[in-house]
Amino acid sequence: MAQRTLVESCCPLFSFLLLLSAAHLAYCKEILVGGKPSAWKIPSSPSDSLNKWAESLRFHVGDSLVWRYDGEKDSVLQVTKEAYINCNTTNPAASYSNGDTKVKLERSGSFFFISGSKSNCVQGEKLHIVVMSSRGGGFFTGSAPPSPAPSPALLEAQAVPPATGSASYLTSRVGVLGFVGLAILLL
Repeated sequence: MAQRTLVESCCPLFSFLLLLSAAHLAYCKEILVGGKPSAWKIPSSPSDSLNKWAESLRFHVGDSLVWRYDGEKDSVLQVTKEAYINCNTTNPAASYSNGDTKVKLERSGSFFFISGSKSNCVQGEKLHIVVMSSRGGGFFTGSAPPSPAPSPALLEAQAVPPATGSASYLTSRVGVLGFVGLAILLL
């Protein structure tokens, strides 16, 4: 009987891990702000605000927001919460004015964007989104599909971590054990 080399033994495992990595990258999306190219503008009413649009979506680490606008008339500023509230355009964390802006969401938490025109911002041309921590769930954890995004008004409340006996804690542990078991089986 021929002995398997280390490379032959590990090849299925590496292939599987590569497939998992590719599947995770496939989850990352480019999201057109407002769902249409002309959305970065002063809203016609509070119900037409970009924050109403954002409340219906879930944003994840790795996703990218895409703005399409007239770069000669407007811009996008990434700002702090305080600058967002006060429409302060003076010291943005980042400034974009090319008319085709893409911002990769590289961390979880709140992101704040305002128009580079203070008067546009005061009239509601701004966006607050919340990026979820990571894409848990899926095949190995057996979790349900994602629920609607939380309202920004609820974000001020303190989050309570799950108890160690909770269903999500247990399913995540079962998922990890299943992955380890599969890896051992493939060796």
